[in-house]
Amino acid sequence: QVQLVESGGGLVQPGGSLRLSCAASGSIFSINAMGWYRQAPGKQRELVAAITSGGSTNYVDSVKGRFTISRDNAKNTVYLQMNSLKPEDTAVYYCNADLSVTGWDESDFWGQGTQVTVSS
Repeated sequence: QVQLVESGGGLVQPGGSLRLSCAASGSIFSINAMGWYRQAPGKQRELVAAITSGGSTNYVDSVKGRFTISRDNAKNTVYLQMNSLKPEDTAVYYCNADLSVTGWDESDFWGQGTQVTVSS
């Protein structure tokens, strides 16, 4: 069984920083793309940042220059470094992994979510 476990959320003042981590564990053959999504109250879930197995990245415009996604393939872990945080970054952040269990399949897996609150 595959699990994605997130950590690193919390309360931070505007302009502050947080680092989110997400570790994938279980019966995993390979991991393709990994990413971070967020969902604010009353809003749809949106892709914040994604990274391929080769290290190519993409970001939603609102976080470019402030957030950095990275991954450690040996640890099946993806990170999101968030700097210059703004109140509008407040949301539940979810980790996502597009991975294969057998080598012949491909599925999306999600973490349980971690709350990020930016407030003074």
